[in-house]
Amino acid sequence: MFTVMALSALSCYAEPKVEIDNSTISKFDTERYMGRWYEIARYDHRFERNLEYCEALYTPLSNGKIEVKNSGMDTSTGRIKESIGKAHAGKKTGQLRVSFFLFFYSDYNILALDKGYNWALVGSSSPNYLWILSRTPQLDQSTLNHILAIAENRGYDTSKLIFVKQRPKL
Repeated sequence: MFTVMALSALSCYAEPKVEIDNSTISKFDTERYMGRWYEIARYDHRFERNLEYCEALYTPLSNGKIEVKNSGMDTSTGRIKESIGKAHAGKKTGQLRVSFFLFFYSDYNILALDKGYNWALVGSSSPNYLWILSRTPQLDQSTLNHILAIAENRGYDTSKLIFVKQRPKL
């Protein structure tokens, strides 16, 4: 009886299930996506905690896979942290499967992408991950507002985004 009551009480405090639209874009050119992306904003998560000046570099490999190199400066130490992983096309157009550890892959869903491949809104199969990426270290406010509106319309809580400090473009 106590167990049932305890579980019932705990269920009152469970976070409500978040409904998001994490569907991917319908047209995607992997070659155009390659190159450097600057992280403009992200949801907080432990593997990027305290990082600023975050970038991702996508490089095609001869075996058809993609090398993914993420880097950023740890504000608590001043040191650059770098993670090198691999990716390949997912089952859906606009989806990559990315791994930074052995054979454990995660969905990387491109939710929105500028037709010139200048910015991207990226999520996963979980509502707990969201990134805004750009080919430049900063986005103009009208473009950023447009991307935020897309994220909100898909059910993401944009108030949880951390805006990443970037070096000014020289």
